[in-house]
Amino acid sequence: MQNPIYTEVTSCRDCYKCVRSCPVKAIQIKEGHAMIIKDRCIYCGRCVHVCPNSAKKVRNDRDRVQLALSTGRKVICSLAPSYASEFHGLEKELLTALKKLGFSGISETAIGAALVSQALDIYASEHDGSAPFIGTACPSVVELVRKYYPEHVDKLAPVPSPLQTHSAYLRHIYNEDFAICFIGPCIAKKMEADTTPGYPDFAITFKELREWLSESGINLDSIEAEDVDFYPAKAGASTIYPIEGGQIATSKIWSGQQFGTDALAFSGIDQVMSALCEKEFPLPFLELLACEGGCINGPASTDTISMTERKRSTSSYTAKRLTEQELFKGDEEFARLLLEKGYSILHNDGPKAAFGFKTTHSEDDIKRALVELGKLTKADELNCGGCGYNTCREMAIAYLDGMSEAEMCVTKMRKEAESKVDVLLRTIPNGVVIVDSDLQIADCNVRFLEFFGDMEEGFVDQNILQMVKGLPLERFVPFADKFRDQFYLTHPGQYRVHFKDKYLRITFFLVESKRLLGAMFEDITTPTIRRETVVKKAEDVIQKSLETVQQIASLLGENAAETEIMLNSLIDAFSVHGTGEGESDFREDEDGALS
Repeated sequence: MQNPIYTEVTSCRDCYKCVRSCPVKAIQIKEGHAMIIKDRCIYCGRCVHVCPNSAKKVRNDRDRVQLALSTGRKVICSLAPSYASEFHGLEKELLTALKKLGFSGISETAIGAALVSQALDIYASEHDGSAPFIGTACPSVVELVRKYYPEHVDKLAPVPSPLQTHSAYLRHIYNEDFAICFIGPCIAKKMEADTTPGYPDFAITFKELREWLSESGINLDSIEAEDVDFYPAKAGASTIYPIEGGQIATSKIWSGQQFGTDALAFSGIDQVMSALCEKEFPLPFLELLACEGGCINGPASTDTISMTERKRSTSSYTAKRLTEQELFKGDEEFARLLLEKGYSILHNDGPKAAFGFKTTHSEDDIKRALVELGKLTKADELNCGGCGYNTCREMAIAYLDGMSEAEMCVTKMRKEAESKVDVLLRTIPNGVVIVDSDLQIADCNVRFLEFFGDMEEGFVDQNILQMVKGLPLERFVPFADKFRDQFYLTHPGQYRVHFKDKYLRITFFLVESKRLLGAMFEDITTPTIRRETVVKKAEDVIQKSLETVQQIASLLGENAAETEIMLNSLIDAFSVHGTGEGESDFREDEDGALS
């Protein structure tokens, strides 16, 4: 089955934004494309959220759900409690719409959350209020521990996630064949459906649900709401689970602690990773959620709803729910069974530490990689972050792991480009100058200064070239104003100029549209003088022809006139008219060549 998150390769090229945002660097750059590595991914969805070209895709499982419905199989919806923030004010309309889509029943995932809290309360009450576990409510956190903090795997709570527990409970109380489809803001739930099939069978996001409703012609703003009963009952306080600290708030053991010494809540990958750096155990219970603020800010939530509105709507929904009757009160027998069986209740062995993808490299290998990346000294390790890694050393390790490419190093590529330009400017026999839109010199070569700086050959060095950068072009070139027009031409032109004692051909080229313009000056003095000699001889021929015409005008008549016209045309074609010492004559080079 396709990975829950994947890359649309045709839309991805040389961006690295996903690498920068990925907290665990689970993205491999191959031929400029960013590929998600399944063995490293924790399915937090950050890459999907930040991708500027929408190249990071979430696997769409809606067709699988629709196929199950089309066969007549009973499908129960496990609805995430964060629906209260995603569809605030339209909760009843949403439930009606889900029934219209074909779901046989709707149950709140918060039922599973209530059972998880009850099971942990039982454990804590039997262990002096202590349950030194890492919560398993967030599948991204479980993957993070499994893959990047494997030494803490044995500290994961001995109970499955609320969704897995909810699925197991529905199968426990309803002795019939049915499929379970989770709907919520979490991409990682798709991974749970893949790894523990049947607990649930499918997982789709709120985004997929909205698309489904739209294609089915169901508008929540106009649908007539109906009374819909939840299976097996409405959840109570556990509907607050999607907010940071919600799990602790539902505990009968920890919720009353004013300063939270036995249970602590953290949200956001950065905080979670910081909490997991703790080496000393036993710890208090850690409620860890990958999304900042909790599940209400899941990666598949609508991004037009503010965090303030999400939190307020979820809290008010829970407060209102607590005033209602016939709420789910828990199931102590099942909660104890959950503690006793753990993941085996899902017919699964539970999370296992993953070590396979990690490699170690010697210091010599890392130094060699740094050299290949152009980091010859510590001063070269600028840590600009352009590649997506936090340090050049991290980039070097990723390079050794085959996760990154040398071309990702912005500094290396810039230096190589500058080096190639410098070599070109130094070795090209023509004068070259590059100017900005203010007609200030951005770069030039020695030959340019020999042409226009009154400097002898061999006098100009790199220090002088550096001093020239930033100076106005008009200090050197008397026809600097001619450069300005070239900035706005699609194809800059080619011209001839007689400057002092030289004839030059000028070829303009755009380096960066409307920002940087280049000009190459080619010395064509020798071929031009050769042409002037031709012109002089042509003039002599004309003079002699005229004398002959005067003598035998009556004989030559029309033929002499044609000869004169042809020779005058020849003179015009070859002439480059100078204006004197220190001045120039700027003329368009129509044929592009003078020889």
